[in-house]
Amino acid sequence: MLVGYPRLTFGLVLLGVLIVLVLGAPLFAGFGPLDQHLQDVLKPPGGGYLFGTDQLGRDVLSRSLYGGRLVLAVAVISVLIAMVIGVLLGLLSGYTGGWVDAVSMRVMDGVIVFPELVLALAITYALGPSFWTVATAIAVVNVPKFARVVRGQVLSLRERDFIASVKVSGASTRRVLLRHLLPNVLEVTVVQAALTGGMAIFTGASLSFLGLGLPAPEPDWGGMLRDGYPFLGNLPLMSVIPGCFIFVAMLSFNLIGDGLRDLFDPKAARRTRIRPTRTPVTAPAAAPDYCAPVPGPAVVTARADSAPDPSMNVVSKSGGTGDGN
Repeated sequence: MLVGYPRLTFGLVLLGVLIVLVLGAPLFAGFGPLDQHLQDVLKPPGGGYLFGTDQLGRDVLSRSLYGGRLVLAVAVISVLIAMVIGVLLGLLSGYTGGWVDAVSMRVMDGVIVFPELVLALAITYALGPSFWTVATAIAVVNVPKFARVVRGQVLSLRERDFIASVKVSGASTRRVLLRHLLPNVLEVTVVQAALTGGMAIFTGASLSFLGLGLPAPEPDWGGMLRDGYPFLGNLPLMSVIPGCFIFVAMLSFNLIGDGLRDLFDPKAARRTRIRPTRTPVTAPAAAPDYCAPVPGPAVVTARADSAPDPSMNVVSKSGGTGDGN
């Protein structure tokens, strides 16, 4: 099924490997995420520490693996919250229209006006850094994405004949929304959720890097980037390793989103592929030679008023010669 969709396949493989690593952290990590080895502070790779230790003697690999659990959990929870709220708003505003559509969309426009990171920073600063605060902030900034996408689909679907027939049959608004419209917007919702997952990881890491993410001493990829920044010249792996995890996680979600879009809309996938056109090369035609002689029998013409030349044998129709012999 996925043979013809390499981006989706590669994204699922990357995400699967990442999930196995973070869930199997006790198997792959040699230490706990909070274990301190003060005799091995800022130790380079080696001696039982694959990627070295940080300023408190904690293993970088162990903290990266255990920190992935919290990062992925925040991303999944925030995307689910944003998806549920955004889909409900999009269904209601697109189907009912009127003041409900006007008010909900103006609120969504007000949220979109603010940059995502700035709005998330304001929310986490007002509520205080915690796991649920970060998840809530990321969900709030992503609700308009789902609401606007679903609303656009519903505006097109509500004019279809099958929706008109359902309304004529006396179905309630709840039944129309949940039984007939919701299944038809699930595909675009899933694609948007996959694409939003990558941005949720990036926003969460940015909040932690700025000191408003998950509280210390819990491991977090963004917090590890912040802790390793002062030692970037001497021990670059303190920042490079969590940065690589962030990159792989975002890449996998983006590839999955693009692959799902190609899977659900093959025509759009074919339109986006650029196929080079090949122009056949033909040999140039030879230029005509106007000076070449034209082959053919020579035609001898004689004037009617001139006497026949005795030196010429003129063959008559009867097959004899002109001299009567």
